[in-house]
Amino acid sequence: MNTTTELKTVDPVTVEIIRNGLYAVTEEMKTNLTRTAYNLIIYEALDFTVGLFTKEGDTVSIGLGLPMFIRGMSETVKAKIRHFGYENIRPGDILVTNDAYTTGSHLNHFTFTMPVFHEGRLEGFTCCMAHWLDVGGTLGNVTTDIFSEGIQIPIMKYQREGVVNQDLVDIIAMNVRLAERALGDLRAQITAITTGERRYVELLQRYGADAVNGAIAQIMDSSEAVARQNTLSIPDGVYEAESFMDDDGLEIGKRIPIRVKVTVSGDEMTVDLSDVSKQVRGFYNSGFTTGIACAQVAYKCLTTPTDYPVNDGSFRPLKVIMPMGTVISAERPYPMRVWMTFPMTVIDTIFKALAPAIPDRSIAGHHADLVFPNIHGISPEDGRLFIVGIGPLGGGWGAKSREDGVSVTVCINDGDTHNSPTEQLEAKYPVLVEKYEIRRDSGGAGQYRGGLGAEMVVQALSPFTVTTRIDRVHCKPWGLDGGGDAMGNGLAVRHKGEWKTDHPNAKIFNVRLERGDAYKMLSGGGGGFGNPLERDLERVAEDVREGYVSAEVAREVYRVALDARGQVDAEATRALRERPVGASANTDPVAWAGQ
Repeated sequence: MNTTTELKTVDPVTVEIIRNGLYAVTEEMKTNLTRTAYNLIIYEALDFTVGLFTKEGDTVSIGLGLPMFIRGMSETVKAKIRHFGYENIRPGDILVTNDAYTTGSHLNHFTFTMPVFHEGRLEGFTCCMAHWLDVGGTLGNVTTDIFSEGIQIPIMKYQREGVVNQDLVDIIAMNVRLAERALGDLRAQITAITTGERRYVELLQRYGADAVNGAIAQIMDSSEAVARQNTLSIPDGVYEAESFMDDDGLEIGKRIPIRVKVTVSGDEMTVDLSDVSKQVRGFYNSGFTTGIACAQVAYKCLTTPTDYPVNDGSFRPLKVIMPMGTVISAERPYPMRVWMTFPMTVIDTIFKALAPAIPDRSIAGHHADLVFPNIHGISPEDGRLFIVGIGPLGGGWGAKSREDGVSVTVCINDGDTHNSPTEQLEAKYPVLVEKYEIRRDSGGAGQYRGGLGAEMVVQALSPFTVTTRIDRVHCKPWGLDGGGDAMGNGLAVRHKGEWKTDHPNAKIFNVRLERGDAYKMLSGGGGGFGNPLERDLERVAEDVREGYVSAEVAREVYRVALDARGQVDAEATRALRERPVGASANTDPVAWAGQ
């Protein structure tokens, strides 16, 4: 464990005050960003993260946002330090990049960093990573290298000692389709990090740099101690699991393996990602910081999910083994537009590997996809181009050993993001949301049922193109300990009143819709946990009454019969369960009139 012997020892009360003060800084940064951003994806969907970092680039405090940024932001700050050197970082500087191989994500994520100086000394950094709706490049999903995905800004100074680099601003404006909105989001990010810098300095002035830095060291040590203690509760051993992605969008049907090995030894854990698939030609790769974040997110969930906010101390007991050149550590020029999809399943697979060791903390597979289409077209009101993301569409999470899975919730990578409100979408864009409801029977059956996915139908009120991509259509979310698999994700298009559900490639979905046409997005459910026949009969009946489970699935899978009032028919249920395993239970008509 790192010690604080060379730093000032701070009393526990002051440590807690400083801890909460640092968190309050990130919350104010978040508030200022959402109040000033131009695009829904930031101020409603919350596709961003803000944070504070030590002068070495270690994470001090992260605001609520996307958990997959926890490593990318820290590594980006460190990369900027290496690039410029401490001697060339000055008060009033703002450092920027959207380099995918530095941040680990796609080019849409612009990252701005500002140094924090106090009494002439560098004490830390503030940082904001946020999603810009458009960064140039093709609007479709078919990209086979990074160059077709948009403008690339290497590590450089957006602002030098308080003076904005206007040439850089002009270059950005010239290379994106919606310059006004892009620059609006840029200014919102600057507002966030300058607010953070100002508040960080106020903390340093109030308590002194020695006390603040000493408190930060103690906070990290405390996080490490709790993580190590909870790691000790996992039995020593080597645990392995594998799963698969549907394909990379180019080689249709060629499954992509995700294999992980987890070694627990005392109070330390090693996650070996060496056997994750090699980088692919399709646009589903992500950078090495995202690969590390997969292990960190899983480790945090299993050890200290609520004990302490995230800081680098939380991950000191964790070692990650990962070569370069995999789908989660891709190298230039492999494409990374849909960087987030594969990591969701990597995290799920780490959980799957550890399920035998810690069944009480295990969770079955979840829907593991953003289900987040973009639409673009010409506004019938002002004749200008519009681009907007409609989502993400929440899906089902896996059941646990003592509770059902959560329904219609964003995937694990999305953390605190929200979906785009229907009212805002319909008010600002030519769309009509015809349907947005829970997807019956999508959760895996089990003693504890998997969470349910959703179904969303969006009608075009004027012509536009819908662009999306989904995975885990064929590789369904898995159940655990006898629980059933869930339904996968899906999509469909309605043209001239007829639905088409057999689109050949869900990874490359670029469809022109005319007025009155519609598209349908279906999010998958979560896997079940335990034998479905051990589920409480009354809970099965309640699921049917609530519309979560059909009477047919109740009868065929759970072997529970209902009467006309939707109550358990004890005699008919007993008869169903006396039939041999594998024999069809579907011999009686559906009795309940509620379906």
